Amino acid sequence: MSNFIKHQNWRYATKKFDASKKISEHDLEILREAIRLSSSSYGLQPYKVIIVENPELRAKLQPVAWGQTQITEASHLFIFANMINLGEKEIDKYIANIAETRGIPAENLAGYGDFMKSKIISLPNDVKNNWTSKQTYLALGNLLNAAAELQIDATPMEGFEAEKVNEILGLNALGLNASLIATVGYRHEEDATQHNVKVRKSKKELFINL
Repeated sequence: MSNFIKHQNWRYATKKFDASKKISEHDLEILREAIRLSSSSYGLQPYKVIIVENPELRAKLQPVAWGQTQITEASHLFIFANMINLGEKEIDKYIANIAETRGIPAENLAGYGDFMKSKIISLPNDVKNNWTSKQTYLALGNLLNAAAELQIDATPMEGFEAEKVNEILGLNALGLNASLIATVGYRHEEDATQHNVKVRKSKKELFINL
């Protein structure tokens, strides 16, 4: 069995974190880089990731995250926020980044930029915002996998009131919306959930070969 599969079997959605254990700056940087390198449609990365350590701020967030204790007990709180009403400015900025990174004249990329704009800008805002929200799930996947490789626990969460999280963090003014939360740290020895056998569909039930 590969180490990757071994670590996937090890990981679970931690219910109780050990608040006394903190992620090292070295490991935190690996998690940040894993998120940064995540795939996304067109490579646009239409989101921001807010990492919250401040205990007072996390105490404010806990009630609007269904009172889940992981919000305050985990070492770090990652909030994935998708861009709202993404427009030409974000696409132009991405094209400029490609040009600078790869040493390509920006005018050589104009066709690609126009193609993205033709596919994205004309979308109704609700459709566009749903699309940018979906991109955060790809980044979350990279975080979960990287954390498992480091034997760091991570719990993805959709159970929160996005509008209130946005208000607390001032995300509306930034053109952002909280779409996902992940609590990251180390499991508490008293978390009985860690001893549960992982339940998944069998390969026969899950996969269809054509």
